[in-house]
Amino acid sequence: MRSLENERKTTGWAARDPSGILSPYTYSLRNTGSEDVFIKVICCGICHTDIHQAKNDLGMSNYPMVPGHEVVGEVVEVGSGVNKFTAGDIVGVGYVVGCCKNCSPCNTDREQYCAKKIWTFNDVYTDGKPTQGGFSGSMVVDQKFVVKIPDGLAPEQAAPLLCAGVTVYSPLNHFGLKESGLRGAILGLGGVGHMGVKMAKAMGHHVTVISSTDKKKTEALDHLGADEYLVSSDTEAMQKAAESLDYIIDTVPAFHPLEPYLSLLRIDGKLILTGVITTPLQFLTPSVMLGRKSIAGTLVGSMKEQEEMLAFCKEKNLTSMVEVVKMDYINTAMERLEKNDVRYRFVVDVAGSKIDDQ
Repeated sequence: MRSLENERKTTGWAARDPSGILSPYTYSLRNTGSEDVFIKVICCGICHTDIHQAKNDLGMSNYPMVPGHEVVGEVVEVGSGVNKFTAGDIVGVGYVVGCCKNCSPCNTDREQYCAKKIWTFNDVYTDGKPTQGGFSGSMVVDQKFVVKIPDGLAPEQAAPLLCAGVTVYSPLNHFGLKESGLRGAILGLGGVGHMGVKMAKAMGHHVTVISSTDKKKTEALDHLGADEYLVSSDTEAMQKAAESLDYIIDTVPAFHPLEPYLSLLRIDGKLILTGVITTPLQFLTPSVMLGRKSIAGTLVGSMKEQEEMLAFCKEKNLTSMVEVVKMDYINTAMERLEKNDVRYRFVVDVAGSKIDDQ
């Protein structure tokens, strides 16, 4: 396995300012090393976090920025120290591409919580080169943060699993919620939520979808296989469902009150936050104390969990519901995603798109 050349150029679609509008941008990839994998991008999912970052919603964006962190591609070349991958492998890259490799989280398969983790885009490598994401022709990634895509899993199906899928799998795994017979709920039926329904059902759970309206009821029950559908504005139905759930995975990436959902949990129930919300949330402590309930948050998943999750999806034949678009549709797709006008994940066909510099 030969070492990679030091520098390559690629073209991606980048945001230049908080408008979040993306346009073609040619840039140099970071210097490559013995542990690196050079990947030709096949496709990349679109996540709400891409919008948050492109529009500087978190107040920490650096431009120009190429988003995209649900990346599936083909290995073109590998460094001399790479032993996990060979040219021709179909692989995935999620939201983390670096860590210190020495701290407690890194040494216990929790590298996504490393204080020195490096995000796939809008961050900086140790050599000072800015990270750029998967809305691009190619990437260079440390082999630790690359995962093989199981045979038979189509790239456009695998892409959303690398963020949306593992974002649900990780809390189910960490909080001991994989055993069958549990009663759980998924709050919000979007890219993350629809995978939550599928995974929880595959684990043998009784699954309720909670939404603000009934417009997704048929989809949830008939197409995704949920057992029940609960409209949060229906006071009578919410009261009837009180203290009936072991857990709720809250996928909503916008401000919403927590107390109505805390009331649905049994003793020791868990409300697990997975959506990025930039407005402070509030609740009264008795709503937690009186049932010894927990409010927790989780961040994507570890590389070990990514591998486990992909194997689980392969075993259970779980697929994402996707709408595949070309790169020149990216701005329209992001506008539609903000309006929840997609069922349930946009995936950009990068390899099949013409990307020109301008």
